[in-house]
Amino acid sequence: MQLTTALLFATPCDDEEDNMATLCCHSDKGRMFLMTRYPDEDRVDITLDDHYAPVEGLKVTLGKTRLLIEVAPLDADALGGDDHLEITLSSDGTDLAEVEETLQNILKGTGTYISEL
Repeated sequence: MQLTTALLFATPCDDEEDNMATLCCHSDKGRMFLMTRYPDEDRVDITLDDHYAPVEGLKVTLGKTRLLIEVAPLDADALGGDDHLEITLSSDGTDLAEVEETLQNILKGTGTYISEL
């Protein structure tokens, strides 16, 4: 599955939400992607449009113009039946350092983070 977005919104640690880390975007076609994790949980929660699913064992790769999210085949339901989601960034407005920190917080101990920055 592929999405294109102008911005990724990232919150590494939201103290108003029990220190939850959040990564979110809205695609140019109106689709919404949300990935969250509370620091005391072993799973990551993914919401794609109206569909929510907890997942484990994510692999996420971040580059300057691309975010690739890969899930285990058993968790493909989280991404509408696909085992990966590729989000293309169409502008330079995203704070990639904040996205990177957020992804590290989300994946710590439960997934793999790869930086191509």
